[in-house]
Amino acid sequence: MNKEWIEVEIVTNEEAIEAITAILYNTEVDGVSILDVDDIEFVKKNANYNEYFPEKLSPLDSGAIIRAYYKEDNKFEEKLSYIKENIDNLWKFDIDIKETKVTTYKVDESQWENNWKKYYKTTKIGEKIVVKPSWEKYEEKDDEILVELDPGMAFGTGTHETTSLCIKALEKYVGENHQVFDIGTGSGILAIAAAKLKAEKVIGVDLDPVAVKVALENVKINNVDNIEILEGNLMDVVKGKADIIIANILADIIILLSEDVKKFLKPQGYFISSGIIENKLELVSNHLINLGFIIEEVRLDGEWCCVVAKAK
Repeated sequence: MNKEWIEVEIVTNEEAIEAITAILYNTEVDGVSILDVDDIEFVKKNANYNEYFPEKLSPLDSGAIIRAYYKEDNKFEEKLSYIKENIDNLWKFDIDIKETKVTTYKVDESQWENNWKKYYKTTKIGEKIVVKPSWEKYEEKDDEILVELDPGMAFGTGTHETTSLCIKALEKYVGENHQVFDIGTGSGILAIAAAKLKAEKVIGVDLDPVAVKVALENVKINNVDNIEILEGNLMDVVKGKADIIIANILADIIILLSEDVKKFLKPQGYFISSGIIENKLELVSNHLINLGFIIEEVRLDGEWCCVVAKAK
């Protein structure tokens, strides 16, 4: 096996994380790690800072570092050009990329294969949900619900504000007889949380086959049998209607999907959407209101927003 890899390091802001990760997924990437400033702050408070972060990461005081890993071959330069070109075009979607920098390094496999796990620790997200890496030991308390997770290459560990906002909303709104659809399921974390909150049936969908594979593995780790993970678009692969539809994706995609989401939502059902940067909150909220939704509540964490909208 080839032990030498090329690392593409992308320093960017939090708003661009999911969009850039989606670009990387289109390049047959072999591995992705995401480290944002909140991860550093978490470890500073919960562990020895110097134990977990190499010296070159210590200056990070805002934004995020995304690292993608590729085998060195004659297709790499083509992939790198694709990455740079698509990042440069993100401004067209009102995503701020002016501080984004792309750098490449040659690294040994041992430098990255498991190092990202150091940044991912057991975390209590809401009142009940505790997200635990599958390789760590943790003794949950009686009132806690444990979600075990190996995110692999899929987005979603629970530490990012957009994911934690969704989990807190699920704790409030999921009921025992509810059907829940999770759009862009990623690692499957929200689908698994909904299932463990005793939803009757949960369906997670994702366009990315890598995410589907990771989500299925995490469903197995958690031993939940009321979840179905499907590859594809919500409108194409899901039948029936849900009591709750949750989408932790970009604001622009939420706007594009929301009209179709309404068709899959039961009367008085909830559409929980996150991944919304604060300066786009009004845009998303107004669009949902124009479609006939009632804004039940808006949850905030830093510059990120989660909108809970109710169907009439």
